[in-house]
Amino acid sequence: MGLTHATWRKSSRSTNNGGACVEVADNLPGVVAVRDSKDPTGPVLTFTPASWRAFVAATPTD
Repeated sequence: MGLTHATWRKSSRSTNNGGACVEVADNLPGVVAVRDSKDPTGPVLTFTPASWRAFVAATPTD
């Protein structure tokens, strides 16, 4: 799977405390990609859109 055309944005659930930031690319057909903003050339996790929605819904906000 190519991520060449991924448009990365900082997750709305990321904080500004110590650089704990996650970037999400949700502009690709059939996949949501997630990476660590401190390591943009590092590993990327990929999810189906349904799996990503379930993960976000189950993630505590505090």
